[in-house]
Amino acid sequence: MGTADAIDATEDTGLRHVSGLSTDLRDVVEVEQREVRLERVVLAGVWTSGTVAEAESSLAELAALAETAGALVLDGVVQRRDKPDPATYIGSGKAAELRDLVEQTGADTVVCDGELSPAQLVRLEEVVKVKVVDRTALILDIFAQRATSSEGKAQVALAQMQYMLPRLRGWGASLSRQMGGGGSGGGGMATRGPGETKIETDRRRLRDKMAKMRRDIEDMKTSRDLKRQERRRNKVPSVALAGYTNAGKSSLLNRLTGAGVHVQNALFATLDPTVRRTETPGGRAYTLADTVGFVRHLPHQLVDAFRSTLEEVAEADLILHVVDGSHPDPEAQIEAVRAVVGEVGGAGVPEVVVINKADVADPETLDRLLAAEPGAITVSARSGEGIDALRARIERELPHPDTEIEVLLPYTAGHLVARIHSLGEVLAETHEEDGTRIKANVEAPLAAELADYAV
Repeated sequence: MGTADAIDATEDTGLRHVSGLSTDLRDVVEVEQREVRLERVVLAGVWTSGTVAEAESSLAELAALAETAGALVLDGVVQRRDKPDPATYIGSGKAAELRDLVEQTGADTVVCDGELSPAQLVRLEEVVKVKVVDRTALILDIFAQRATSSEGKAQVALAQMQYMLPRLRGWGASLSRQMGGGGSGGGGMATRGPGETKIETDRRRLRDKMAKMRRDIEDMKTSRDLKRQERRRNKVPSVALAGYTNAGKSSLLNRLTGAGVHVQNALFATLDPTVRRTETPGGRAYTLADTVGFVRHLPHQLVDAFRSTLEEVAEADLILHVVDGSHPDPEAQIEAVRAVVGEVGGAGVPEVVVINKADVADPETLDRLLAAEPGAITVSARSGEGIDALRARIERELPHPDTEIEVLLPYTAGHLVARIHSLGEVLAETHEEDGTRIKANVEAPLAAELADYAV
């Protein structure tokens, strides 16, 4: 970290404008074609550690998130503080400055680059006089827009409820939805007190909905668990694609498998897991799973809600950690992805770092990443550069079956020959008068099935 960029305690703590954030809509027709009116937003971040460049990179990512959600970014500011203000996130004086900026730009929403407490949201809204949204709510909104499957929609709905629960605003504890019973009797209903407040009722109903949603997600999860158990029974190795949002995971899946999965240059284009079966260059079958993209400070509500989906990563035999080589700060993205992988139990799974978009990446960035990540491999899912080398690397890294067999299979048992090729590693194969002689390494269950043909 350069001393010129490092935070100094004496540095100006005023609001610092971050240039290059405003959304440029060159043609008014583009605005008119939007299905709904764009929200006009100003971004606000608190910079507590790291360099100026890192603080501005975080706010630039927030701008990309806001645009993905359909907002028009008008301006962005960051403020140097030791820690966020517990009352208004940026402090009362700076909140007043932010209100002036909102008035000058005509913004109708402030988006904060962090997760604000319920009290911070209320107090900041009182000062700036427009709606305040934090980073967590913004990401939840994007997920809600992009979820397509029943399970994806249910997972996002659960995450939103978890976020909303402590932020419900009601009439206050002094007002009751139901009144206590009157009368002068000595007990029973007459002594039950003021009863349940409006906010308590809303919270109870929300908890009931959350409980039902969790049951629904558990039921939907059963189908994927059965498919995963079937793959385990057949000992088909599994590879999971993990990486920062928009790193090119779906493009890489298509390049490796020809799956034709939807690809879009947008944040969180993939929310629903895609599992495809493919083969190594030697003909060994394995599954390749695409997963939801990660992001710095991925809301814990989403990690909890998508835990069943992210199990594809935790239970894989190999993780392909896809990195956007063209991003200005790929190291921070790598750190964020590994944090989430560890949170869902995948820290012990072997990992290959795949630096994607090599065709448009800065050579200095590639050299820096390759030095920091020994064993990383560079590819371009778009041009096909490095894909053959990646396929060979996957074949080397997959777990190898450990039971050696030598069998003579009659020519009528072609299906067994195919299974050995698909699930095992063929060491030698010859065609003889009585059938096909194969020497191979396979898993124990398949070896037991082939015992009658052993030579």
